[in-house]
Amino acid sequence: QVQLVESGGGLVQAGGSLRLPCAASGGTFTNNNMGWFRQAPGKERDFVAGISWSGGRTWYSDSVKDRFTIGRDNAGFTVYLQMNSLKPENTAVYYCAFGYYGKFDYWGQGTQVTVSS
Repeated sequence: QVQLVESGGGLVQAGGSLRLPCAASGGTFTNNNMGWFRQAPGKERDFVAGISWSGGRTWYSDSVKDRFTIGRDNAGFTVYLQMNSLKPENTAVYYCAFGYYGKFDYWGQGTQVTVSS
């Protein structure tokens, strides 16, 4: 059973930065992909960023691709989301996700990110 534990959320002023780490356990190393989604109040959960198991391929939503960076460590089971130039509209619960062959099937409990204006 895959387990995901996020951390790093909090309150930050507009223009600031946050780094969200997520530790995964219980999965297999190869052919997995990890990513981040977010859900703002009253809205659906949206994709933010994804990364392949090797780290060689990343993909982003258009709204964040110039400000957010996704990466994973050498062991491959920790992924992080570096968020720069944060905006109030980035306020949401951010969820770490894990899956195989481009899909996401497992979710963390979420971490709150609040950006004040």
